[in-house]
Amino acid sequence: MVVRGQLWRRSDPGLAPVEREALVAALMRARRAVRDAKAEGGAALAEARAAVDAAKHGLGERGPPWWTDGTPDYNRHLARNTPYAAWFAAIEEEAGEG
Repeated sequence: MVVRGQLWRRSDPGLAPVEREALVAALMRARRAVRDAKAEGGAALAEARAAVDAAKHGLGERGPPWWTDGTPDYNRHLARNTPYAAWFAAIEEEAGEG
């Protein structure tokens, strides 16, 4: 998916629904913990951020690619600087027409 011109990896579509729900719940808890720990800083914040990272790895949004076709991972690259540049330009043009 594209967010503000950057490509972002989606969750692994091969995850079982129950597993995905558990990981998303863990991610939301970890994000709340980050929010709450920002006031404290230190170890609590580091632990909360580690929990976010673990959930994102479990979902396939970080870490080794979950796809098997050999396509490179362009996560967090500007779409215009990747092989998807023409596709992204067409989408932007189409969005501008609406």
